[in-house]
Amino acid sequence: MAQEGALFGGEHSGHFYFADFWNADSGMLAALHAISALGNAPEGTKLSDVLRPYDRYIASGEINSTVKDSASKMNEIEKIYASREGISVDHLDGITISAAQWWFNVRASNTEPLLRLNVEAKDIVTMEQVRDDVLGVIRS
Repeated sequence: MAQEGALFGGEHSGHFYFADFWNADSGMLAALHAISALGNAPEGTKLSDVLRPYDRYIASGEINSTVKDSASKMNEIEKIYASREGISVDHLDGITISAAQWWFNVRASNTEPLLRLNVEAKDIVTMEQVRDDVLGVIRS
């Protein structure tokens, strides 16, 4: 976050990082922001209504797979996807592969022999297809 100048960072695992909180994770600060947003919304508004404009993609949630060689699997995934037209690759946190209608991130766990996969897409059919394709590589 500091390197990119980001104000906020969030993870599917429930970690929320704030620039004005020393780039640190704070569930309490996230809860206070949610309460504030609800307090500024019309009476009877649900938190899901407040968040709806920010839901751009259908998410798989974090999927963990046990692997023997994380680096080898990540290299294999990158090799498969990087050569495709319209694909961008980022190595900021593991490997993030992005296309116009979807993206996914695969990263190695720091504490277990796992690869963690998160997929998001504009629609559920695409999300499930990308998820299943990447899991096929990870679990092969």
